[in-house]
Amino acid sequence: MSSFTEKEIIERLKKHFPNPWIDLKFENPYQLVIATILAAQSTDKKVNEVTPKFFQKFPDPKSVANASTEEIESIIKSINYYKRKAKLIKECCQKLVKDFDGKVPDTIEDLVELPGIGRKTASVILVNAFNKPAIVVDTHVKRVATQRLKISNGKTPEKIEKDLAKFFSKENWIYISKALVLFGRYICTAKNPKCKECYLNDICPYEKKNL
Repeated sequence: MSSFTEKEIIERLKKHFPNPWIDLKFENPYQLVIATILAAQSTDKKVNEVTPKFFQKFPDPKSVANASTEEIESIIKSINYYKRKAKLIKECCQKLVKDFDGKVPDTIEDLVELPGIGRKTASVILVNAFNKPAIVVDTHVKRVATQRLKISNGKTPEKIEKDLAKFFSKENWIYISKALVLFGRYICTAKNPKCKECYLNDICPYEKKNL
């Protein structure tokens, strides 16, 4: 396992991403819920092309709950697995209306009860829509945490999440969750990582650095 400190990682990440963002466009928690369901096995860019029209037609969970699956499909059909996602979106909004008075809950326990929302997605919503601490483990974070920085030797997202939660103090979870996703997406990429441009280069234990 690695020998650097939390402080060293955060200082270097902040040189890359002083104010990290999320690539999905949204204006409220409901919009982020829909965007994250659509984003599974699809690109954020593609999702951002579809959502403005979607939110114009369906401004809130109630409007989706009352819509037909075909209506939803017709707007999102350019997205991968659109039929399954239309069904999940409708079920998710029906549950929001029935059990949460049409409002998106702000705890991980309630969020994972929603159809189409797993633990990773719930963490994304907590961090980005509610500014609440959670650890996001997507494919980028998994790669950075295990293969590259070796903060975790976990094989499952749950184990990696626990290791990251132990390594980073809770007040840094929001920053880390946003920054590590971007770091994995744009710097520490799966193929040809940009090691020459990377500010973590000097403390990174990765054996096959692309120098």
